[in-house]
Amino acid sequence: MPEIIKDYSKKIGLPRIIITGFFAFLFILSFFINLPVAMLVSNIIRRFGMYGVLVLAMVPAIQSGIGPNFALPLGIVAGILGALISLELALNSLWWAFIIAIPIAIIVGYFYGQLLNRIKGSEMLVATYTGFSVVSFMSIMWILLPFKHKEMVWPIGKGLRVTVSLKNTFGNVLNNFLGFNIGDVYIPTGLLLFFFGICFLVWVFSKSKAGVAMKASGDNPKFATASGIDVDKYRILGTILSTVLGAIGILVYAQSYTFVQLYQAPLMMAFPAVAAILIGGASATKAKISHAIIGVFLFQGLLTLALPVANQVISHGNLSEVLRMIIQNGIILYALTKVGGE
Repeated sequence: MPEIIKDYSKKIGLPRIIITGFFAFLFILSFFINLPVAMLVSNIIRRFGMYGVLVLAMVPAIQSGIGPNFALPLGIVAGILGALISLELALNSLWWAFIIAIPIAIIVGYFYGQLLNRIKGSEMLVATYTGFSVVSFMSIMWILLPFKHKEMVWPIGKGLRVTVSLKNTFGNVLNNFLGFNIGDVYIPTGLLLFFFGICFLVWVFSKSKAGVAMKASGDNPKFATASGIDVDKYRILGTILSTVLGAIGILVYAQSYTFVQLYQAPLMMAFPAVAAILIGGASATKAKISHAIIGVFLFQGLLTLALPVANQVISHGNLSEVLRMIIQNGIILYALTKVGGE
């Protein structure tokens, strides 16, 4: 029996077992300290849907061999550009934002993939600095780009506002589609359907010839090369897919929050996505769609419950941001020290 438990815990992963147990403990504790449980459950479901695609963006990156995509801000900036251009042109639709953002993300992902092929072995380090650099560069461009929409630009001076509202355009369009209540818990049907639909498309691609070749390139580059697979080509393909999913993901995220944040807002957004997929059971070299689904639920659920519980138990000061950073970065640090995975 101890051997069975040991094998099972090794398969599931100790971090995931601990986090799942902690999540269950916090959920039970929230009843005893009289937190609004229905509201918390609604928030967990909403955050699961709105963060899901951003976490899913890690899957093709890891499978292609470039590792966790810490340059996710590249895709995020492409998605933000798609949203802003669609608003500027009065194409006030989430679908138009997708149509504009995806080609931008493909171009950005292609050139970024070319860069990664030249610095093999240092992808995560270069990715982090690339993401930071692009966010800083775009902080200048948000001032210089010739946008004129009165709801996007400052009424006095130059440049775009820090926050651009989507309430009058496509804010909550997915959340409200076929949404319904179970008691006091709101189910954002459209948001969940969209996330699982994207998961299905990624799964279909993974079963295609290109998807299998991409995964083979990431799993064993030398064997893939010996088999006639162009490893560099499929690393670029994985980078492009990850960047496109990042662009789609930020639009899903923004419509759920009903606003787009510019300037330094995208700077750290890769880290929660990386933490979530690592919680789900992925490693720096292996990832599945199921890791993204499980990880985003556990990570966002844990944050949704842990922060109000901590603030209720310890009323002096605000522990929310401190706990979020400890949980998020602690998970990344632990997981990146592990060679294995499922």
